[in-house]
Order: sequence, then structure tokens, then C-alpha cells
Amino acid sequence: MNIAFFLLPKQEVVTVTTDSTLRQTLEKMEYHRYTAVPILGKDGTYAGTVTEGDLLWHMKNSGGKINFENASKYLLKDVPLKMNNKPVSIDANMEDLINLAKVQNFVPVVDDMNRFIGIVRRSQIIEYCERFVSKESVNSI
Repeated sequence: MNIAFFLLPKQEVVTVTTDSTLRQTLEKMEYHRYTAVPILGKDGTYAGTVTEGDLLWHMKNSGGKINFENASKYLLKDVPLKMNNKPVSIDANMEDLINLAKVQNFVPVVDDMNRFIGIVRRSQIIEYCERFVSKESVNSI
């Protein structure tokens, strides 16, 4: 099966850019109630995934310099990312996708030039696998 079948296209994915401020990122995540979002470079390439924890630890480790009131003065590109959410190529196989979904809530999907084209949510992969488990249990009866 082609992973494009599971793809939530870029236009429907909440993303931030490396030049987003901490405040913009926090507000976007709060509004959409997400704990992690993909980060895109200026050229549309996938640059990583930022989590709430990344933002909070960065603020905590700033020694009080960064707080919610002045978070609009600091850029996301300066935040160290704790997780390395790896993307897959649109041509990847299901095994690669499933292996990444074991440790990531979503898997970013990129084209052959590393441009972000969307995500595959872990829940979609679990539903896909569930169909096989259900078929096996029906066939074994």
C-alpha cells in the first residue's frame, strides 16, 4: 500500500516556520490543542518538530529571561528540539512508516527534495493495522 493513501496534505496541517516567535508557536499550539507541530524552513523543507516540552524547557533554562509576556521577542529557530521526529519520503514503504509511528504521534512526509508535503497520523496507521487483525480473527474462526 502506498503511504500517500494516509497522507494529510500540507494545506490541512498546522505548521510553524523557523522564523516563528515562541509566542506565535505557543498560541497556535494552544488554539489547535496540539502538543507538537512540524517546523518548516523558508523554502518549505521539513526542519523538525517542536513540542510543548521543547518550548517550556527553553523558557525555563533561559534563567528567567524568556517568559510568556516577552515570548514574541524570541524565535523558534533558537529552541533546542529534544525529539528528532524523522520524516519519511512519499515513496517509503509501510514498514518504514509503521516503525516511525511507534515512537512518533505523527510522521512527517517529504518529497525527494525534503519539502514537506504532509503528515500521517499514528491513529490512521493503527486503524490500518486493526483491519488486518480483525480479518485474521474472522478467518481463524
